[in-house]
Amino acid sequence: MPIIVYSVPSRTGVNVTPKTCLELSKIENIVAIKEASGNLSQIAEIAALCGDNLHIYSGNDDQVLPVLSLGGKGVISVISNIAPKKFTDMIHNYFNGNLDAATKVQLESIELIKALFCEVNPIPVKAALNIMGYDYGTPRLPLIEMSSTNKEVLEKAMKDYGLL
Repeated sequence: MPIIVYSVPSRTGVNVTPKTCLELSKIENIVAIKEASGNLSQIAEIAALCGDNLHIYSGNDDQVLPVLSLGGKGVISVISNIAPKKFTDMIHNYFNGNLDAATKVQLESIELIKALFCEVNPIPVKAALNIMGYDYGTPRLPLIEMSSTNKEVLEKAMKDYGLL
């Protein structure tokens, strides 16, 4: 079964280093990494060391295009839960050579992405889905509902993005 390594140091407290990625890339069923370190130099080093032996997916919605430009294959995304078509179109535009359209979406998405990460994931994305009329309920403990202040910020960002 194919495996994608999740490198999300902000969640795990551990960074999967480029040298570790190189060793992991030698294991047949480890096929990709979700890279969410936020360190583009590290991502470039992983790409240089591993080549096609380890596909790279952006784990940060605000860094998708830079990761693609380093050979990334796509994104494992939070914003795509609430704006799947727009973000998918961004990826397609990038791979089809329409960099202006892809860049436009990446830059237009920054404020919404910031709002989606103003509290611990998945609190904001569940709140966003609830705001959109989907019944996703409340987060399970130890997570709690989004603060009213941050919810206002999120709702404004969603309106500005054209989701509401």
